[in-house]
Amino acid sequence: HSVSQEDVVRITKDLEDSVGVDCRGYLTRVLAVVLGLLVLLTPLAFLVLPHVLWPEKLQSCGTACEGLFISVAFKLLILVLAVWALFFRPDRATLPRVHVFRALLGGLVLLLVLSYWLFYGVRILDPQEENYLGVVQYAVSLVDVLLFIHYLAVVLLELRQIQTIFSVSVTRSTDGHTRTYSLGTLSVQRAALVIIEHYYCDFPIHNPALLSASKTRAAKHLDGLKVYSVDGELSAEGLSHSQSRAMIAAAARRRDSAHNELYYEEAEHERRVRKRRARLVVAVEEAFTHIKRLQEEEQKKKGGGEAIDPQEAAQVMDPREAAQAVFPSMARALQKFLRTTKQQHLHSMESIQRHLAFCVSTNMTPKAFLQSFLSPGPTLQYEPHHWTRQWTLVSEASVTSSIKEGSTFLLKTTDYSLVVTVQRVPYVSLDEEYQDPKDHKFVLRLQSETSV
Repeated sequence: HSVSQEDVVRITKDLEDSVGVDCRGYLTRVLAVVLGLLVLLTPLAFLVLPHVLWPEKLQSCGTACEGLFISVAFKLLILVLAVWALFFRPDRATLPRVHVFRALLGGLVLLLVLSYWLFYGVRILDPQEENYLGVVQYAVSLVDVLLFIHYLAVVLLELRQIQTIFSVSVTRSTDGHTRTYSLGTLSVQRAALVIIEHYYCDFPIHNPALLSASKTRAAKHLDGLKVYSVDGELSAEGLSHSQSRAMIAAAARRRDSAHNELYYEEAEHERRVRKRRARLVVAVEEAFTHIKRLQEEEQKKKGGGEAIDPQEAAQVMDPREAAQAVFPSMARALQKFLRTTKQQHLHSMESIQRHLAFCVSTNMTPKAFLQSFLSPGPTLQYEPHHWTRQWTLVSEASVTSSIKEGSTFLLKTTDYSLVVTVQRVPYVSLDEEYQDPKDHKFVLRLQSETSV
């Protein structure tokens, strides 16, 4: 019985799903902490065990050992800080598979420590080595190798992916919105994580209400077609077949006029949007003018007409109270505009008032306040419940393999998916051409009839 790669992937996925994401993350952290403590305590154990087991046989090494003690202490401190900075960072996401290079480095460190313990047990513990200077130098060599492994980790995990090698095109399946990013050498799952992070910041938020208009228009055209039988009764199958042919023929005849309907429909929608936008701009400007007038009146009551800074004037009246006071005057115009542009589900009353209070407290203009509503912003601009947190990575290649030329994979959610296509950045041949500075000089010969 042979097992294919697909079977191995399916079995591995079933095992990982049975373990659970939380349990897997907890187990990974426990293993990392245990390995870190083993690495930290091993050099100290090498130095302490001879003093505990055979102190009377040790040869004193004096100043040489004391200098090596200081070296070991500072190297261990540097190693602890470096490991904390590189590995003990908050998790950005839960990936479907383990990080290959992290697992490789962990196995390398474990193999190194076990090898050192084996040599220590055979050559130092068993014969009870009397030369303590050699024991200290042995511990120093272990710390040095650990520092070199950390340098290797920096190269594999950080420096390797800095150089731009691939150009990645990301297209949203519902509306065709596309962005292009530059990536280095990454695995498929790490590249997917980077793309999702860029998606939250660069792509405008996905709005299903805007996509339903075309579907409604197509359904309306089909609903407007009716088929009548003038030849008498037909069987159910014959009636269905004749209706299909009749509707196709009618749709073909109406196809010539469909573009006119679409044109006038879009023109009418744009006219309504401009009208609602103009009303909204006027209402917001009047509201901000009213807030400014209230601030000036409060300042005159307090202090006698002296010129004040606008930032100080904003503190005279509580921004939250000011936002609640003027919000009803713009609420109707804003609500109509959001309904016309199908954004009403993206903005709640609390979020609008909070944004208005922030603009008042920071002395922003009405145009700055309106910018969040006039055009859709990135996903992170909106409330957290609009964020998509659960993604599914669909790839023919293994998610732990590196991306390469022509690679394609999908990032799927409930409502849409991101289609990712990888292209290698072309090799550039840059030549040099020397230009003599004397080539820029010229002689202007003037004649008597020449006008300058």
